[in-house]
Amino acid sequence: MTKLFSSPIFKHRDFRFFIVARFFMVLAINIQATIVGWQVYELTGNLLDLGLVGLFEAIPSIIVALYAGHLADLRERRAIILICLVVLFFCSVSLLLFTGSLSHLLITFGAYPIFLVIFVSGIARGFISPAIFSFVTQLVPREHYPHSAAWMGTSFQAGAVIGPALGGLMYGWFGIKSAYLMDCFCIGLPFLLFLFISPRPLLEKKIREPLIQSLKAGLSFVWNHQIMLGAMALDMFAVLFGGAIALLPVFAKDILFVGSEGLGILRSAPSFGALVMAYFLTHRPPLHKSGKVLLFSVFGFGLCMLVFGISTSFWLSVIALFASGVFDSASVVIRSTIMQTMTPEDMRGRVSSINKIFIGSSNEIGAFESGVSAKFFGPVGSVLVGGVMTLLIVSIAFRFAPKLRELELKDHL
Repeated sequence: MTKLFSSPIFKHRDFRFFIVARFFMVLAINIQATIVGWQVYELTGNLLDLGLVGLFEAIPSIIVALYAGHLADLRERRAIILICLVVLFFCSVSLLLFTGSLSHLLITFGAYPIFLVIFVSGIARGFISPAIFSFVTQLVPREHYPHSAAWMGTSFQAGAVIGPALGGLMYGWFGIKSAYLMDCFCIGLPFLLFLFISPRPLLEKKIREPLIQSLKAGLSFVWNHQIMLGAMALDMFAVLFGGAIALLPVFAKDILFVGSEGLGILRSAPSFGALVMAYFLTHRPPLHKSGKVLLFSVFGFGLCMLVFGISTSFWLSVIALFASGVFDSASVVIRSTIMQTMTPEDMRGRVSSINKIFIGSSNEIGAFESGVSAKFFGPVGSVLVGGVMTLLIVSIAFRFAPKLRELELKDHL
């Protein structure tokens, strides 16, 4: 355990509290997503309702993202995080009450009360994301930014791997009430941990700009920054075209013939690969030839999708998805480090919110694109087209984004 947390970044007390809180936040979000998915499907039996859960969370989060970034550049960020955690805690409590004293609401209105709670939690998550990104850079010195980005990725992937499994096990073994109690605990604990972190006033307090002017300044900064815009766009298009997660149930049932048990392994493989790489990068951050490593990582992700698309072997498919998580994690850590090192302190919130719109929207739209593409080309054809598009996008970025290609992160610390 001592070796696990031997990185110099853990000498900073507040960062230790922060990263543990971050892990439990991601854990709670994934536990809740698993429970809600099962609950809604059992309640309505409608596959469309499972998609609506994601939309009711994503739409408000994306809508408020720009204003949330503006707010994170004006207000003390720990206070924003604490307020959002309170909202998320009460959302979890509301879902718990729907299984007891408020269960009559589900009998009367079906899944809509759950959708309403998810909508509110989506607003809170829209505000907390830029505050979290902006706050972490106030907890560690600049030379530790690559390590903080890697540990952010590690805590996220650990929560993404453990959360669904823990939520499913709690639901199956102890029932839905116990599962939601676990969710309440995991989202309540970060609130207590953040109370132990010292507030950090904004270092560059500026005269308040009009909202529209502030948002334009953030958008203009990203648009005119070739490295940052290129990294965001590269990741967005890779997720938009290259992802196969939405089609995994089809591959598990009709192509690999492994059923729901195999589907669970397929879904966890990318996150497990990402976790392994993220932990590796906490000790060896990609500071040298960073641009080429980023492009290589996205190119590798596209190749993995091609292998997965043509595979009829279950374990080859698992290996391809595991490797895709490894490559994806490397690109995420590099992109996060770019944002941390190249964003002015007074713009961190807005830049983070723009990044959230890029990546958040591509996840949802990418799932839709996979479905439409599968309608025309079949599931295998959809994945292959997505993989080829990803390779093409990397080739274009390599040719037309020389600053990104030649990036050396060590020069920006």
